[in-house]
Order: sequence, then structure tokens, then C-alpha cells
Amino acid sequence: MKILLTNDDGFDADGIKTLEQSLLEEGHEIVIVAPDSEKSAASHSLTLHQPIRIIQRGVNRYSVTGTPADCIIMAFSVILKDSVDLVISGINQGQNMGEDVVYSGTVAAAVEAMWSDMKAIAISSASYNNPEYNTAAKCLIDLLKRDITSIINKSYVLNVNVPSVPFSEIKGTKITYCGHRKYTDFVTEQSDQKGRKIYWVGGKSIIVDDSPETDYWAVKNNFVSVTPLTPDYTNRKMISSLIDWQASADNK
Repeated sequence: MKILLTNDDGFDADGIKTLEQSLLEEGHEIVIVAPDSEKSAASHSLTLHQPIRIIQRGVNRYSVTGTPADCIIMAFSVILKDSVDLVISGINQGQNMGEDVVYSGTVAAAVEAMWSDMKAIAISSASYNNPEYNTAAKCLIDLLKRDITSIINKSYVLNVNVPSVPFSEIKGTKITYCGHRKYTDFVTEQSDQKGRKIYWVGGKSIIVDDSPETDYWAVKNNFVSVTPLTPDYTNRKMISSLIDWQASADNK
């Protein structure tokens, strides 16, 4: 297959390098279009108020001075002369589970590819400190060999989270939904060198939804989590209630 790789950790990140090498060894044709620097938690932001530059870093290798979503837009609007069979975003350093998917630049790049009518997968290694990129790459190769792309359509993306353990410890694959994750100590206050207050956003996570069907449960128990994501914010269950409310309000 011809595969477009991107990420939010940046062009020189170890995760995308490991994934590229693994895919090349399997005979796939690879194009990389990735941010020139780390853009973690960029979500689906676009660069609107400054120019975007594309720097060629080799044959079919490009870094972009923008966000992960910018990279996909530049890939399909400027760089690529032909289509690709699949877009893969990752391998991300750290999990993208639960509410993380809203903030994730990794997931956003896959969604932008979906909006460009491409099949797309986001993949993450579930550890910030000791990511096992080789394990994640092997698990993705296994999914591709099992022809998972044949069931991906252009109305959702697959969000894959891989336990950060040796490949021999992976127990299998679970199809999951997003669990609920709540962060504690989300804002940390410190002082700069002049004594002025500064703040860091982040924190330790506690798990609220740990049921067997969730992404978190799967990863915690050494299963590869595969979650189909559809970025549709419409609460369809509420439509009929709102229609009834509107009819009632209009008749008053």
C-alpha cells in the first residue's frame, strides 16, 4: 500500500521513525508529512494568521511549520500528486484514550484525513516515559496483515492504543469504546525567576470508567485497544425532545 504518515510529536520523533521503518520492511510505499516540531495537544487547530512553510527533508519526506491538521491539508492540497491507500497518524508518545481524543493532535490528523475521504488510523503507545514503539509498530503491522483496512470506511477513524510492554506480553486485540478519564491537579502553580506566578496545564489521571468494554481496561490488561471514532457532535437522541419543545414553545 501507499501510506501517508503524520503525527503530532514532530518529524524527528522516534515513534514515526520506528513506524516508517517497520512499514518499509513490509514493502509499503511511505510518504511522511509531519510537523516540524512537537505539536502535542494541538487538537484540530489550524494555522490561520501566519504562513505555512513546507520543507522537503528527503524523497517523499516533508516537514510542515504547522499543526497536524495543517499537515494533512498540505499533503492533499500541495504535496501529493497521487492519492494514498491509507493515512496513519503516530506512533504517538503516550496514550490517547477517553477524553484525550478531543485534545489529541494525533487523532485530529486522522480525522482531517477522513474529511479528505481517506481511510485513517491513529496509533499511540500507552506510555509517556517508556513507550514501546517497536511493540506498537508490530501490532499495527499485524492489524494490516489481518486486513483491517478493508472494513474502514470514510465516516470514522480507528483509534489504536497499544500497551507499552514487550510484544510477547500482548494478549490480543479488543474492540472498545472511549472510557471516561478525569484529571486531578490539572493546573500547577509555580513562580518564575522574578517571582511572578506561572501555570502549567497537565496532571495525574484517575480512571472513572474502567469497565471491560473501555479502551483503558483493554490497555491496562495488555490488549491492543481499537476504537472507532466518529466526530459527530450532534446528540441525535435529543433531536426529538427539542422538536417537541419547539412545537410546545411556538404554541404558547
